[in-house]
Amino acid sequence: MTAPVAVILAAGKSTRMKSEVPKVLHPVCGRLMIEYVLDAARAAGAERLIVVVGHKADLVRSALSHHPDVVFAEQTEQKGTGHAVLMCESYLTGHQGSVLILAGDTPLLQGSSLKALLNSQAEMKAACVIGTADTKNNDGLGRIVRDASGTFQCIVEQKDASPEQRRITEINTGCYAFSTPLLLKALHQVKPNNSQAEYYLTDCPRILMDEGHNVTATCSLTIEEALGVNTRVQLSEAREGIHHRILNDLMLSGVTIEDPSQTSIDFGAKIGRDTVIRPFTVIDGTVSIGDNCIVGPLVHLIGPCSYPAESTIKA
Repeated sequence: MTAPVAVILAAGKSTRMKSEVPKVLHPVCGRLMIEYVLDAARAAGAERLIVVVGHKADLVRSALSHHPDVVFAEQTEQKGTGHAVLMCESYLTGHQGSVLILAGDTPLLQGSSLKALLNSQAEMKAACVIGTADTKNNDGLGRIVRDASGTFQCIVEQKDASPEQRRITEINTGCYAFSTPLLLKALHQVKPNNSQAEYYLTDCPRILMDEGHNVTATCSLTIEEALGVNTRVQLSEAREGIHHRILNDLMLSGVTIEDPSQTSIDFGAKIGRDTVIRPFTVIDGTVSIGDNCIVGPLVHLIGPCSYPAESTIKA
């Protein structure tokens, strides 16, 4: 079976972040936000990762240059998600397998959820499977419209949704598994017939359905995974989720963390069994600590940064 590829959308600005640094380059627990998305795609089986760059493209390229499986496509004009994916055409042409479409600002994505999306596509022989989540906090998110029998009909963006459609709680997470040849064919048929005059990737499922292809939507992700980081508040929420995973993994591996709420440990820190981390300990970077140690309280350890030097991501 042909291994899937992944397209990660990372061309946007940091307007709502109030930042000159590209949004996907903001660090979360000592690591660039987009690197968590790259890892999720790899865990799902993707062997080639295509990152769509745009705003301050050179900074994103430089920051990710140490990833040998990453290539870049550039979106010089911001014309919507469909246009962004079309910029990857030269990399996707000839690929007969699946392609995952992901957002670079969703660091809580899990590889297991993306793998489930790909498995659903294979089992259903679908041209497209849309990853959805259910939430009452659906403001600003695309709605999944189904018919009376529950069959997927279309995705409606909030800006174009009717009052009834805005009450729908099943939302589009922005994660898709497409048949690559069928996606490319559909992208060339997308028209900017919306209030933003943009080329929406979300029009592709409807185009494929109109041509008789099977398109489904499956609630395979949690709303936490779908959390897109657009503000500093959401950045803090994403950090909380990732930090919780880091501490849990360490504790399950044999590390005692006396007070997780008063402890900060970055991604990549290595801590041996039976080591005790006491309150008010901060561990930045890829620090290595052996077995049977006691660290803290009131200790700040600083190790090498897990991403390129800060100068490479300054605006």
